Amino acid sequence: MIETVIGEGSGRNGRRAWAGIAVAALPLYLTMIAASAGALVDTALLGNHATAALAAFAVTVAVFSPATATVAGALRGVMPFVAPRKDDPDRLLPLVHSGMWLAVIVGGLGAAAVAAVPLIGRVTGVPRPTLDALGIFPYLLAASVPAIAVTSAATSVLVALGRSTSVMRAGLLGTGASATLSVVLVGGPGPLPSLGLIGAGIAMLASSLITAVANQLALHRCTALSGRSLRPGRPDLRQVWKVGAVGIPLAGTVLVKFAVLGVLTFAAARIGTASAAVHSVGISLVNLIFTAAVAIGQATIPLISEYAEERDTARIRRGIRAGTWLALAVVGSIGTAVIVCSAWVVPLFTSDPEVRPQITELLPWVLAVVVTDAAQAVVGFGLIGLKRTVPSFVTTAVCYGVLAAVAAPLATAGGLTALWAALALANSLQTAGKAYAFHRHSRLRRHGTERIRPTIREGDHSLMITNSSAPPDTTLPGLARPGQNPMSLVRFRCHTARCDTTGVDGAGPSARGGTPGACRRWRGRR
Repeated sequence: MIETVIGEGSGRNGRRAWAGIAVAALPLYLTMIAASAGALVDTALLGNHATAALAAFAVTVAVFSPATATVAGALRGVMPFVAPRKDDPDRLLPLVHSGMWLAVIVGGLGAAAVAAVPLIGRVTGVPRPTLDALGIFPYLLAASVPAIAVTSAATSVLVALGRSTSVMRAGLLGTGASATLSVVLVGGPGPLPSLGLIGAGIAMLASSLITAVANQLALHRCTALSGRSLRPGRPDLRQVWKVGAVGIPLAGTVLVKFAVLGVLTFAAARIGTASAAVHSVGISLVNLIFTAAVAIGQATIPLISEYAEERDTARIRRGIRAGTWLALAVVGSIGTAVIVCSAWVVPLFTSDPEVRPQITELLPWVLAVVVTDAAQAVVGFGLIGLKRTVPSFVTTAVCYGVLAAVAAPLATAGGLTALWAALALANSLQTAGKAYAFHRHSRLRRHGTERIRPTIREGDHSLMITNSSAPPDTTLPGLARPGQNPMSLVRFRCHTARCDTTGVDGAGPSARGGTPGACRRWRGRR
């Protein structure tokens, strides 16, 4: 289905795309796995410290995790703008600044949501002992959200510039700091006092700050940004809005997914306590395996956005197909390994003899859900590369909206099997919808079939090219992109009122009645 909709044929170019995506995705995947392991350290330490502290941690993280995931989703919208401009510092720097301003905005909103955890807890009926155990923990995590937002903006830029390894170094540094500080501050080994939940909050805040600083230093070391100030300065509201228009629908997609998964959890809890536990373990396994698809999807965005800039439909579709098959292969292999090794994997999550066989029976459905989720996610990342994120949001909202509506009666009638089958079906429908949207929006017209406005780089005149049959990777000498056959241009004319620069038969520009330096109107545009 996906291959039919997206395109056909790969060959050597497909293998090259596959290898490039894999190389970029591996550091991102290792970073995500390390972060997940670091979160488990906090959970284990707090569980041994006090049950009330662990409950308060779970309540806060229930808001913190969707907030930070939404922030990260919004800031992935920076990537398709950065990748095509990685060799043009003058055009790249304003995008970096706009990404930072977007991080400030969405980070502030996320911080406000996390800071409201005590209020949310009172409204939703969280027990009083759990609320009393919160202390300043929600405010420590709220302070870390803007730092995470800045980190996400920098991560998007670094991945788009092909610096995934720098992202991995920063992430591992932050995770290492978090784990070390958690052991010292939460556990209080030896004579050191145990700070409990507050210690975990300090560790998480310090980790987010360290990662943000490390990512900023990595940006400074990038060749394209070397010697340039990364201070945002005055916001370019138009540019921020342009980037946000791609990123905000992604944030909406993340929120919809978190909300509907919460509805499924409540539906599973209605079946019984054992079913709720089995469902929780299944979702944990899906999230752990799904990180591979997220890493691969992020790695495809720069590839797709560069091909989209060149308006090369064949390579766009070849790239997304390579990413999709890579994600399916990796996720499918991990899921199959979990099923084969279930005798060793399941006991890691529970010692209850009643729950263990139910988890084992659910594992094939876990594989089906995570494979279909991986497919829809990678195609969704491809839509990010095309700067077309609204179709992705609409598809997710419709499919998951229907799933949320039928979850409770479905769980009552068919149990967990019916619930997870419906989740796999919803993911499959998302895949089909997003693949159709990708096919539709990747059908780009070549520049040679329409008017284009390239820009003179060697001088101040910008020319309107007409009747050009040249492919998009070729232009007149002195115009935007080097390498074009000059004789392919029949006629060009300056598009500025104060100048009458023309040329015929590729002979080159000649000023008639114009002044060199007067034609600045179209500088930097295409």
